[in-house]
Amino acid sequence: MSPFAPLDLSRLSINQMTVKQLSLPQLVDACVESGVPGVGLWREPVRAYGVEAAARLVRDAGLSVTTLCRGGFFTTDEPHARVRALDDNRAAIDEAAALGTDTLVLVSGGLPEGSRDLAGARERVADALAELGPYARARGVRLAIEPLHPMYASDRCVVSTLGQALELAERFPAEEVGVVVDTYHLWWDDRAPAAVARAGAGGRIHAFQLADWVTPLPAGVLTGRGQLGDGVIDLPGWYERVGAAGYTGPVEVELFNEGLWGREGAEVLRETVERFGEVVRGGSVVAGGSVAPGESAQPLASAGPTPSAPPFGSSTR
Repeated sequence: MSPFAPLDLSRLSINQMTVKQLSLPQLVDACVESGVPGVGLWREPVRAYGVEAAARLVRDAGLSVTTLCRGGFFTTDEPHARVRALDDNRAAIDEAAALGTDTLVLVSGGLPEGSRDLAGARERVADALAELGPYARARGVRLAIEPLHPMYASDRCVVSTLGQALELAERFPAEEVGVVVDTYHLWWDDRAPAAVARAGAGGRIHAFQLADWVTPLPAGVLTGRGQLGDGVIDLPGWYERVGAAGYTGPVEVELFNEGLWGREGAEVLRETVERFGEVVRGGSVVAGGSVAPGESAQPLASAGPTPSAPPFGSSTR
């Protein structure tokens, strides 16, 4: 693509967590103003706003909901907790359907307290998928397993590689269960390119998310997802790789970063659109959007502060 050609934003989606300082109406307005056609939503703020009201707000603005985050946390071996988890995931599927998205992102869950049995935990994920897959399919929703970086395996996600996610997904029809390709979690794995091709050939790439890897990671590591171009990931290469696998769906930017959250939200969104353009065009990106621990954010020029929405809580992944 020529660097002077108009940027096609038709596939771009901004995940709600990227600019969590914006309320849902503010996010919708900022997307419309910036020409972004899609949003990825999170259950907690959507529930606080009202599921039906959120669906109407997004729909009336002409936006699409590309994913809903999140379901999952299937690995408990305590019977009553397992029933509660399955019930909560059915509710998440219903919410996804009400919002008009066909993709519910799943974070599988970590090891139960006192356990060292990774294989057993993954089998419990498979058991949950077997129960939830038909329920989701009947409502027009696909379950998308997101592998998380191995540093999250103990407490958040026992599925650490795209290959492991595919081994689970391929037990079920592609219309029911697929995978999420997230650059932040997969960039390090030299087996991931072959897994991307395999997932694409099977029609199992249900979501594609971009974020960069910036070090040093912050304490707790959950808010270390850097602005596009600020880190070490070859994002243009990943964009091309996933496209070559046959994926033509939304490309969602999902960032968790205290430096970004401390800035004016609409400016962060506009910057993200610019950075996405560099990824698509395959060019270099000028760093400086996200901030490493201990540094100060350098905000772009702003017309004024945007009121902050209530925090989402601790439900980052």
